[in-house]
Amino acid sequence: MASNTTGEIFKVTTFGSSHGRALGATVDGCPAGLELTAEDIQEELNRRRPGTSNLTTARDEKDRVEILSGIFNDKTDGTPITAIVRNNDQISKNYDNLKNNPRPGHGDYCWYKKFGNYDYRGGGRGSGRITIGHVIGGAISKKLLSLHGITVTAHVISIHNCKTERKFTLDDIKENITRNNVRCADLEKAKEMEDIILKAKSEGNSVGGVVEIIIDNLPVGLGQPVFDKLDGDLAKALMNIGAVKGVEVGSGFDSTFLTGKEFNDKYYVENDKILTKTNNCGGILGGMSNGMPVVLRIAVKPTPSVSGIQESVNLENNTASSIEIEGRHDPCICPRVTAVAESSCSIVLADHMLRAGFIHPDKI
Repeated sequence: MASNTTGEIFKVTTFGSSHGRALGATVDGCPAGLELTAEDIQEELNRRRPGTSNLTTARDEKDRVEILSGIFNDKTDGTPITAIVRNNDQISKNYDNLKNNPRPGHGDYCWYKKFGNYDYRGGGRGSGRITIGHVIGGAISKKLLSLHGITVTAHVISIHNCKTERKFTLDDIKENITRNNVRCADLEKAKEMEDIILKAKSEGNSVGGVVEIIIDNLPVGLGQPVFDKLDGDLAKALMNIGAVKGVEVGSGFDSTFLTGKEFNDKYYVENDKILTKTNNCGGILGGMSNGMPVVLRIAVKPTPSVSGIQESVNLENNTASSIEIEGRHDPCICPRVTAVAESSCSIVLADHMLRAGFIHPDKI
């Protein structure tokens, strides 16, 4: 059995596959009265759609959203919001040779063994294209969060062996990532990263990287210990993105190099507000937000669809085989993952805001 719904009160159910007629999401539990239009969702979809630069797949999908229900006179009406995006540029014949030969690095074999009736065209339901549903849910979540001044910003901090070491203010990050196709705040490093991606693309290869997510202006105490901790739910949401192989909160693995005295974030008071001098905990303590920015990082693997002959097996007769992947694929998924990461986190935050009573569940 597949799991396609997330959330306790703010529930997002996604549907569709890479080469099906359409993909989308149904969002249930969004309060009535929220100002929301198709353009609000389209703005987010435009950030993840393919074909926007030479760093992405050449699959030319416009990803125009159609809202089927839940909005009346440009406001939510308290009923389920359903939105779809139609597939228009899929080339399914490129996958005919993969029907019984799973692609290395993909979930093909696991999907086949679990379900048997597996749509192998473009990865089917396991394709990165299904994150269109994440972004639809995320766009609605972001509108809810904006009522409380909460922002979620993702940016690329490394590609392959190129990493930015510079620190930027959140305002600078928000500005700079709109000025390059990599969505990196360091404009000098962004050019190096772009060159690395284009080199991999010219060689029929791919690269991965690290994306950082910064969540600002959360109220203190958001999160439901013990089993629905904020960091636990955010980590789960991020790990549910197909390309993600690791999640860090705050100092993450670097905290293992620190002593307790070095790691602990000391409190102080400024303008009657309790803050910490450092943020090694990444804005979360005891599974709850502590009022500091929440800082997360995700490790994004290289796109598994690469050129050249690769070893596989034939699932019909359990013999060795080889495949050559055709089609159009991203040489690096990191720039487009930023939109998906923001959406995944926003869905979790909207649900927790409703569960904690910061947002009224019936109407705005």
